[in-house]
Amino acid sequence: MTDRNDTLPVRLREVVLRHRRRIVLAIALLLLTLLAGTALLGLSGHFLTAAALAGSTALGFNFFGPSAGIRALTFVRILSRYAEKLLGHDATLRLARDLRVWFFRRALPLAPLGLGRFRIGELMARLMADIEAVDGVLVRALGPLLAVLSLCALATLVATLAVPAAGALLLIALMLIGALAPWLAARSVAALEGERAEARMRLRASVQEGIEGQQDLVAMDAASAWLAALDARSREVAHWEDLRKRRLALASLAHALATAATLPAMLWVLLSAVHAERIGAAAAGGLFFMTVAVLEACSAIAPAWQAWRAAATAAGRLEEVVEPKHEAPSRGRMGAQPPAPRGALWFREVVFAWPGSARRVLDGASLRIEAGERVLVSGDSGEGKSSLLALALGLCTPQAGEVRFADDDLRTLDPALWHTRIAWLPQDAPVFSGSVRENLHLGDPDADDARLWRALAQVKLDARFHDAGDGLDTWVGENGATLSAGQARRLALARALLRDAPLLLLDEPTEGLDQDTADALMRDIATASEGRSVLIISHATLPDGVVDTRYRLRDGKLMHEDGPGSL
Repeated sequence: MTDRNDTLPVRLREVVLRHRRRIVLAIALLLLTLLAGTALLGLSGHFLTAAALAGSTALGFNFFGPSAGIRALTFVRILSRYAEKLLGHDATLRLARDLRVWFFRRALPLAPLGLGRFRIGELMARLMADIEAVDGVLVRALGPLLAVLSLCALATLVATLAVPAAGALLLIALMLIGALAPWLAARSVAALEGERAEARMRLRASVQEGIEGQQDLVAMDAASAWLAALDARSREVAHWEDLRKRRLALASLAHALATAATLPAMLWVLLSAVHAERIGAAAAGGLFFMTVAVLEACSAIAPAWQAWRAAATAAGRLEEVVEPKHEAPSRGRMGAQPPAPRGALWFREVVFAWPGSARRVLDGASLRIEAGERVLVSGDSGEGKSSLLALALGLCTPQAGEVRFADDDLRTLDPALWHTRIAWLPQDAPVFSGSVRENLHLGDPDADDARLWRALAQVKLDARFHDAGDGLDTWVGENGATLSAGQARRLALARALLRDAPLLLLDEPTEGLDQDTADALMRDIATASEGRSVLIISHATLPDGVVDTRYRLRDGKLMHEDGPGSL
């Protein structure tokens, strides 16, 4: 990864470069717009000077040629400006789409383990504010910087060919503005943009968490404290925004002072050239007005440079999410072998510890789940139950021992194909805002209505939605707001069962449910999962007949148990 303060990270830059043709064309149109505007002002200056001279000496003057040129340049500027906006925003929207796809594609595989270090509000801030900063890099930073740089080069060339002294003066002024304005606008930008982004993230997280926890805040009479904290976060954001604007104002002041010094000097150089008859008065007027136009265009340098550095900082923050420095243990070599259709899942003398911890949550743990067998693993919190699921999902690999499926080491299997063999019900499986059909199609996008109804019948939810009137189109609300906790859990289970996978992994499937609802759900799971291998992680007591074998995880080892819930 490259330095986030100078450029976009390498992987993220690849996403931007997918649209390089549109980006190049948009920048070319922006340059054409600037050139047309500069030429328009220069030609107007030439025309006005020549007309004034013609009027004062009573000489004949051709008004039609310059007037036609002015009208032509006006139309070119209007059309190129319109085309640049159209194409530039099209490229920006495409870039915004691809950045979000890139982010989700990289972040979602980390969700079970690697994203737990982030607050939800922080992830939302990065998804929204940081991606917005990056997807606007074309219209706010890259386009203006490159177009103005090209304009300055062409204007300096024209001035040098006409009057070398004028070209040298313009070059010095442009180099001064080009160096001073970005420096003033982006001094200590890494700290400023980083602190600004962090402050905005903390404010967004506080708002989001306050909205989610409003009932608890009211119940505990903590709303006033939360509002005070929110006010402090707002002042913090305002502080960094003011500092950013002050730096931009300093850059604008430097640009104005440089312009104020350059224009009189340029006028003196051009008048001297006219007096020495090295250039005509009308041409000198055109060069002077061209200088005015170029210096005005340079006012975009400071905000564009600030936007570029902000985008680079935001891109680095996005990379921190999808490329964490301290990941879960390495997956090791990524295999390419397709997994068998069915088989036993075998944890053989597994040793596993999380990064930064010397404690082995699994220390010589062994477990074999035969095809079609249902197994329960229980244990106290922190004993390593979820680590078993992480290993089974292939999200990490053990430091010693191995995990095998149908006698194939998981490290030799293609990860994407391996995940097609798994139906997973996480502890906090969400119900998404939408219809029943839309939620179930996440399990199998190609499932027809008959199959969806069968999945609902397996978890005893078919009658609930038949009676609702809208059937599969019944709206379930945000986080399943129209459903009870048990119904939401069953809907998530139906979604998992729709995956035609031989292995079903269930993480605390009865969490948050009352005992009667939990027992009913587990009996339905036993019936619905008939013929599949099932690994259930739970600390709850299961009803009789739900599992075939029962283990308890203690001190890193799995011990076979007999008791309620085993056959």
